[in-house]
Amino acid sequence: MIIGLIAAAEAGFWVVLAAGLAVRYLLRSERASRVLLYSLPLIDILLLAATAIDLRRGAEPSGEHGLAALYLGFTVAYGHTVIAWADARFAHRFAGGPPPPRPPEYGAARARYEGRLWLLTLGAVAMSLLVLEGLIRFAAEPAGGGAEVLRGWQVRALTVLAVHGVIALSYALFPKRAPSAGKVP
Repeated sequence: MIIGLIAAAEAGFWVVLAAGLAVRYLLRSERASRVLLYSLPLIDILLLAATAIDLRRGAEPSGEHGLAALYLGFTVAYGHTVIAWADARFAHRFAGGPPPPRPPEYGAARARYEGRLWLLTLGAVAMSLLVLEGLIRFAAEPAGGGAEVLRGWQVRALTVLAVHGVIALSYALFPKRAPSAGKVP
């Protein structure tokens, strides 16, 4: 059940985002667009509530509940960035806006870009850890097997953070250099 809710939340996010941007750029209604876009966090709240209710009703904590917590953390942390990304592309395509900026490809600028992405992942993992801990305290017995399943998802979240950190750090330690003007890639 929870996997279906996660999929519905993801689909709902993109549908509401597209509707909000269509209302903004095609119907030229800034106020209605803001209402739609500001309603996006409601999707996360509904998923969190459904996950908590499922556990409270006696469902054994499982990987589905852990995945829901990670999904929530990542949508909260990356949500604004994804909305800005989609907004820039929609504005360019339908409202004559400038082409969306591309991420830097080389050197220190790329390292800073990757560092900012890692900070978003740090926020996502922190939020996921809080949600997981809340689910453990809310529905699982701390010494029981259900708590161990959710604690395993905390370890997974920290692993994602560490791997992303190594990748981001590699851009600073081994910066990719721009091709020379005389060389053809």
